[in-house]
Amino acid sequence: MPKYTISGFARDSLTTESLISATVYNTANRAGASTNQYGFYSLTLPAGEVELVYSYVGYQTKAFSFHLSRDTVINMSLSGGQHLQEVVINATRTTNIQDRTQMSMISVPIAQIKSLPAALGVTDVMKALQLMPGIQSGSEGSSGLHVRGGSPDQNLILLDGVPIYNVSHLLGFVSLFNGNAINNIEAYKGGFPARYGGRTSSVLDISMKEGNMQKFHGEGDIGILWSNLTLEGPIVKDRTSFIVSGRRTYMDLLLAPLMTAVANNTEDTNNSGSIHKVGFYFYDLITKINHRFSDKDRIYLSAYMGDDKILAIIDFKNEFEDNTVKVLSTNRSHVGLQWGNFMTTFRWNHIFTNRLFSNTTLSYSRYRDNFISKNDRNLMYDVNGQVVTINDFSDFRNNSGINDCIGKISFDYLPTPTHYVRFGAGAIYHTFNPGQVSIRDTTGSSNYGASKRYAWEYIAYVEDDIRLTERLKTNVGLHWSAFRVGVKFYNSLQPRISTRYLIILNRYHNT
Repeated sequence: MPKYTISGFARDSLTTESLISATVYNTANRAGASTNQYGFYSLTLPAGEVELVYSYVGYQTKAFSFHLSRDTVINMSLSGGQHLQEVVINATRTTNIQDRTQMSMISVPIAQIKSLPAALGVTDVMKALQLMPGIQSGSEGSSGLHVRGGSPDQNLILLDGVPIYNVSHLLGFVSLFNGNAINNIEAYKGGFPARYGGRTSSVLDISMKEGNMQKFHGEGDIGILWSNLTLEGPIVKDRTSFIVSGRRTYMDLLLAPLMTAVANNTEDTNNSGSIHKVGFYFYDLITKINHRFSDKDRIYLSAYMGDDKILAIIDFKNEFEDNTVKVLSTNRSHVGLQWGNFMTTFRWNHIFTNRLFSNTTLSYSRYRDNFISKNDRNLMYDVNGQVVTINDFSDFRNNSGINDCIGKISFDYLPTPTHYVRFGAGAIYHTFNPGQVSIRDTTGSSNYGASKRYAWEYIAYVEDDIRLTERLKTNVGLHWSAFRVGVKFYNSLQPRISTRYLIILNRYHNT
């Protein structure tokens, strides 16, 4: 009997956002598939009558039947918000589908996270994940993730496929991710598939929204310490869309009067200090544009930028008189601490055939941690009417960080409903700045610290999600990782396997 392939995308009917991990199931022969991170699915079935059921958590299920006689493309739109009749609950029994091999993975749509209680009036993605089994916060109020005993630096955190090194604002109190710009989150607590590597504790794969292609939409939150605003809509309807989302805290505005009052409260009338400027705040901005060239080609251009800043500019004046000498000293101190991320990504999705999907990614990311301390002093001596002025300054800077240039390509190949093959390769060019100290003053300048180091990281992987029997399913793969720094080259092969077996227990009822 000939076989044909049904493929397409599953999207939200209102916003056109991709529905990640949505299920497509044929009740006629109990074969099914799920959508990938871009909403694409492919299901190969024998010719004849099929009964397809499309489902996704929080969305209304759609089902229809037709005669399969050729390769068919079906782009399915699902409507959110199931509503039950008042008092009367209507339900039908459906076959329970346990389709995933991965048992330690949690897929959390952002709508589910937004339904949780919000800290300080605004939803926090990382704090919502801390409520999941096996994930802890470590310390009270922290946004770090301790997964099954691991430390936060052992987690691989990806934003649209790009690693993020620092994932918190306000010294760990607030997470980096704006919930209004996030579409879906997948957390792997163990048994990572071969497509992931580089960390030992967990993987957090976060997908950003793509932007509403149907109509303009905006939303925002006003919290106690920070607020955010998100705007999205079509540039060309059903062809090009955008999303812009930004957050900023106003802690600096709340602290400024208090800090000024403290600085001006002095008992010595000959000495005075005033705060010229003070600030402790964070901001972040996410933008994304996606354009559909055809049913087989789509490109995305996204960017993230965010910083935490602690800034204080303080003026001091000291005036005193000793016999015939009058001294006036004025001093301005400038202290600043800044750390944050910048990331920009270009992605191209292409469907080679109805069974082969590809994603090509080019990206640049930067994490920086900078400290600056400047001091400008002016001394004026008045000796019997003769005025002598002395100016001096000092400038201390410490800069550290890491820059990554990333290129990778991945493929999803679905030859039959019993095989889901993924393979790909990539390279990352690292620039490490362990910490460079620069000191300048009236006597000269000097530099200390380690020099920048450059390294290449290479990855390649192949994995196959295989259904051996109705009850037995396994994911087997191989991950190759290599690291080159200077003339040294390190590499390793990492086999991965995860197996799931369904145990069905018979139930006996007394009559």
